Amino acid sequence: MRDYLDVLARVAQINVDDEYYDQAQPSERIHVSLKQAILNCKAAPVISEIKAASPSAGVIRSNIDAGEIAKAMQRGGATGLSVLTEPRQFSGSLEALAQARGAVKLPILMKDIIVSPVQIQSAYKMGANAVLLIQALFDRGYIEKSVDEMILGAHLLGLEVLLETHTKAEFCSAVTSGADLVGINNRNLSTLKVDLGVTKRILAENGSNGKLVVSESGINTTADIEFLKQAGARAFLIGSAIMSSSDIEQKVKEFVNAK
Repeated sequence: MRDYLDVLARVAQINVDDEYYDQAQPSERIHVSLKQAILNCKAAPVISEIKAASPSAGVIRSNIDAGEIAKAMQRGGATGLSVLTEPRQFSGSLEALAQARGAVKLPILMKDIIVSPVQIQSAYKMGANAVLLIQALFDRGYIEKSVDEMILGAHLLGLEVLLETHTKAEFCSAVTSGADLVGINNRNLSTLKVDLGVTKRILAENGSNGKLVVSESGINTTADIEFLKQAGARAFLIGSAIMSSSDIEQKVKEFVNAK
């Protein structure tokens, strides 16, 4: 059985080698902090994700107008947006990020399989406020630079970093890094299986070292948010459940108002 994280990493390098990220068009820079927005949020801090498809779910939503979707998510009370820019595995696009940036003033996270500083520079150019890095890609040697070097490179551009983990070892490493936020992905990227208990088990056994923890993937109901909040997560990255809804604004509002 193939390890899907290896597939994602190899395809990410192809995207970089094909100069896909060189196509990024400059967008307006809006100086807002995703971390601060989470800290200031009085409701459930939802990072609402714009994505058309995923390797696990296939096509989630067709004919996406990222600008209009971003506005609906903002009206619903999203604390920030995550925008998929990876084209081959997630049907994401650089244009979607640019459209979202032009439509709202919320903090925007560029969500991609980042293996090169070129991608971070692209995020900056397009007006993103934060980037996602994946601890496992560093641990497997897919990235020439160290996690500290990549975080520093992002910080020098004024970008925040959400460093994603899935195991206890990855989490313990991430919380000692300079990342602004630490994510716990409930989806195992090697198998694509989801288990919300991953967040609970990791946080039950390990301190967050003062880092804000974002629980990612597999969040489908307000009960899921309640479960993850009790486990110690401070924010919630939600994609498929929102993007597959017939009323995106209302769906975001539902999650934001979770107790």
